[in-house]
Amino acid sequence: MFSETYDVLVLGGGNAALCAALTAREAGASVLVLESATRHMRGGNSRHTRNIRCMHDAPADVLTDAYPEEEYWQDLLKVTAGQTNEELARLVIRESADCRDWMRQYGVRFQPSLTGTLHLSRTNAFFLGGGKALVNSYYHHAERVGVAIAYDAEVVGLDIVDGVFRGASVQVEGALHKVRARTVVAAAGGFESNLAWLREAWGPTADNFLIRGTPYNMGKVLRQLIDAEAETIGDPTQCHAVAIDARSPKFDGGIITRVDSVSLGIVVNRHAERFYDEGEDFWPKRYAIWGRLIAGQPDQIGYSVVDAKAIGKFMPPVFPPIQANSIAELAAKLELDPAALEKTVREFNAAVVPGDFDHAVLDNCVTQNITPPKTHWACAIDTAPFYAYPLRPGITFTYLGVKVDANARVRMKNGQFAENIFAAGEIMAGNVLGKGYIAGIGMTIGTAFGRIAGREAARHA
Repeated sequence: MFSETYDVLVLGGGNAALCAALTAREAGASVLVLESATRHMRGGNSRHTRNIRCMHDAPADVLTDAYPEEEYWQDLLKVTAGQTNEELARLVIRESADCRDWMRQYGVRFQPSLTGTLHLSRTNAFFLGGGKALVNSYYHHAERVGVAIAYDAEVVGLDIVDGVFRGASVQVEGALHKVRARTVVAAAGGFESNLAWLREAWGPTADNFLIRGTPYNMGKVLRQLIDAEAETIGDPTQCHAVAIDARSPKFDGGIITRVDSVSLGIVVNRHAERFYDEGEDFWPKRYAIWGRLIAGQPDQIGYSVVDAKAIGKFMPPVFPPIQANSIAELAAKLELDPAALEKTVREFNAAVVPGDFDHAVLDNCVTQNITPPKTHWACAIDTAPFYAYPLRPGITFTYLGVKVDANARVRMKNGQFAENIFAAGEIMAGNVLGKGYIAGIGMTIGTAFGRIAGREAARHA
């Protein structure tokens, strides 16, 4: 496997890498994929995904109504607070319009959107069987069309001279191999699993982070590109960080650890105090801010508190809620000050302005004369039993990456674009996501730039 010279070498084994490999193979290129995980753990964070965000001007297969380019762009602009490259962002959005047909060619199937608090039937196409089924389908077809795949293959060195890739050093089962290729696509993810690098960026706060994705995203390829003078983009502290159950494992808990009850109640810190508007916007547009919010609280811990009226209105996470018949009893079980939590709930309830509750729209259930406010879906927490989920920051992927152009070429620090180095997925997502997140955009970036990188690498080769 390592003796021949390939047209395209793909570093990584998730969605972006596989889209690049399949597209390059379509163009007639010989392709080798190096996946650092074992076969059983292949697929990176993609195996935990559920959907992809797509623009469309009319109802299409599993997508309802319309989600035009400009609305998609405005949604992205809002969550990133303008920290995005408009040219590349719009490219991703436009590429999302027809990607489903391409995906179906490789066995990906779609299903109607899930119920619960994810109001995504208009914007996101859900994978039948989830991300694991998608990844398995891509691997199956890659093998069928002749893509070579090496598992448990750790890239320990990149031979890059003056922006030109010459080869990679790869360690497999204790043996070191030199792989030669005419072009390379870096699609090996970010550094969210590298606890030392997270601590370097965040300080001691990072010790309380949980990594809800793969333990294999150590950022080694990213570091090697940076050492080879690739120009970086993004803040190392910016990441896709959501509120997940504090009882989740340190690594690889996946999407089922996310807690979606936030907008239906209140969230308090370890002092039993609220600290942010829980009803600021629809959950798919705001769920990704809550990891960072909790990271800013004492001991990086929070608690989502709801009452019996909320049960059945949100997607239940993998762990059951903590339950009690009174707020004081609930506080004791959470190891919070009962008097403090009772005071917070009492003041919140007094501030609620009754309205027409409808979690499917930005309703008129609000609070008044309280800080922070709750601007939608504000309902008194007054019906026993009461429930709570303990929350920690759950890091999915980091935004520090390498700069690219519209052809996925990596830009070097001297201002020139690398001759034969391309990037796709998390390792370049910071070009589109300077901060923030909207549901499904990670898979959109990976699919769009994976296909672009595969096409351009094959053309160059």
